Amino acid sequence: MTTPFLRPALRRSMAGIHRVAPVRPADAGEEVARVFAEVEREFGMLAPPIGLHAAAPEVLAASWVMLRETLVAGGRVDRATKEAVAAAVSAANACPYCVEVHSTTLGALLPGAGAPGTARAAAEAAADWFRADGDHGRTPGAGPPFPAEAAPELVGVAVTFHYLNRMVNLFLADSPLPAGLPAAARSAARAVLGRLMRRGARVAPPAGTSLDLLASAPLPGDLRWAAGTPSVAGAFARAAAVIDAAGARSVPDGVRGLVVDQLAGWDGRPPGLGRGWVEEAVSALPGDERAAGRLALLTAKASYQVDDGTVAGFRRDRPGDAALIELTSWAALTAARELGARLGDRVPAAAGP
Repeated sequence: MTTPFLRPALRRSMAGIHRVAPVRPADAGEEVARVFAEVEREFGMLAPPIGLHAAAPEVLAASWVMLRETLVAGGRVDRATKEAVAAAVSAANACPYCVEVHSTTLGALLPGAGAPGTARAAAEAAADWFRADGDHGRTPGAGPPFPAEAAPELVGVAVTFHYLNRMVNLFLADSPLPAGLPAAARSAARAVLGRLMRRGARVAPPAGTSLDLLASAPLPGDLRWAAGTPSVAGAFARAAAVIDAAGARSVPDGVRGLVVDQLAGWDGRPPGLGRGWVEEAVSALPGDERAAGRLALLTAKASYQVDDGTVAGFRRDRPGDAALIELTSWAALTAARELGARLGDRVPAAAGP
């Protein structure tokens, strides 16, 4: 999907990962290299939001399987509508990196003058529905502007980006483009990014072929919104099992319980600018678990508030990139699943395959 000349330049984007050491494709082990190759082939570039997970290979595979089977693979919903939902959710989560990538891709797929009116209208209507959820502005009882059969893919995109936005806010800069570019150069660079993303987005690979990266697992009840589309259900069942196991390894039991309690019934509303809420919450934990609790809660509910001190506090007792990725991925997916369950309750059930 990208020319051999462009591929090395795209791979250098992995250098923008911070707080964990980037894994270069040339240095990747077999498990990581397999995922990297599939991402590059099917997404069109080695996407840093996936690559940042490489210190925890199973979590890396889980992050890709969720993204691939919702946004990238062919299905009932066109790619432009999925990109519109990804951009809307990313804006609600204050993730400027993901907003730039996916709004740029959407603009390249549906350029103003040439976009069919029905395609643009469908994409905008779906984005508005998910945007209203993020802004807590939907009229009670307002149904989605898409058929039930589309819900697993579109709710899946939303849940995937609720997850990825949190990880990107922790481990990537605010933009995929180099910092400090003059306005004209930035506009040109964004146009190049749009063309590259459009090239990958125009070819939809068949659904379900990434599932063999992870072991089969039952679909948890909170993910029942995915059940109508086997590839989406399989992706989330497998990813949830892997990331739950990662949480069991790297997140203390008390921290997991605290995060689950704090997220129960949460509507996604930001907890506020200060951190009094998180300090009050972690005060119930033993002293040696508070740094992990602080990082996990901030990742789940206010990822944009995580700073280097928060990460350093966690690393004092749990050094190593794998533990950091496993804790944050567990917290991010736990929050995404809670928000996805709320979305799932608002869409009509899709018929089975």
